[in-house]
Amino acid sequence: MSDQIIGLHHWFDSPPGRYLLAWEQARFDEAVADIFGYHSLQLGMPLLDGLRANRMPHQWFALGQEGLAREAGAPGTEPLPLRAVHLLAEPAALPFAPASLDLLVLPHTLELSSDPHAALREVERVLVPEGRVVISGLNPTSLWGLRQWRARLLRRAGRGTLYLPDLGEFIGYRRLRDWLRLLNFEVESARFGCYRPAVRSTQWLDRFGFMDPLGEKWWPIFGAAYFLVAVKRVHGMRLLEPAWRSARQRSAATVPVANRTPAPHSAARLPRAVAGGGTDRTRTRNRTSI
Repeated sequence: MSDQIIGLHHWFDSPPGRYLLAWEQARFDEAVADIFGYHSLQLGMPLLDGLRANRMPHQWFALGQEGLAREAGAPGTEPLPLRAVHLLAEPAALPFAPASLDLLVLPHTLELSSDPHAALREVERVLVPEGRVVISGLNPTSLWGLRQWRARLLRRAGRGTLYLPDLGEFIGYRRLRDWLRLLNFEVESARFGCYRPAVRSTQWLDRFGFMDPLGEKWWPIFGAAYFLVAVKRVHGMRLLEPAWRSARQRSAATVPVANRTPAPHSAARLPRAVAGGGTDRTRTRNRTSI
């Protein structure tokens, strides 16, 4: 695991790594700016501040054991710039009560986790109903992923170097979406980016800058990175509304009440025997016949 940490450290300091982080930072700023609540948490990736555009009063940044080693750096390498780390926590075991966080930010956290399934289950546990999780990751079905796959084949033959960090198998967007659906998450928005070819120098990355707008238009799902926002749904839950909405509105108009006293002219419409009960002679005949 130490080789993977060193490779990741060097790669995010490279021109393609800085290009990727710049795109992701802009996406995080757009996504979290209008998410409201009280408590938010970012897991991992000290080079990126996913909560800087958010306005929640309580924000925390957490690192696991691997992230702490990455902060300190390796022998012979320069350490990463330190950030204010509020707690040490593994993604699969967060020290928060159930339904206590309104927002979680996971920049490449699932790729660095030894058990991404357990990490997502833990995210579902600590999020409040209608809470949001923001995830970014590398897309294996892209030009960068194709070069990574080709480099792995060449490494088996004893030659070639990897372009992306060697973190095992990357999690594709469709695969991650299926995992979220199993945990009752609904993908609210998704976006792909970084369509420039897998080159290593800043000069060549700048030359292929025209491919970013073309990629968003013609091959949107083949970007080197993906970014999504998912909402935790709870079936059968009823959101509370303000009291003034639930109160019954009283009608200002009066409701007419039917008059039980028959009208004077109503008896004139009935037959005489029925209306007046018959004459005295008729009632006498009826008594005699009985």
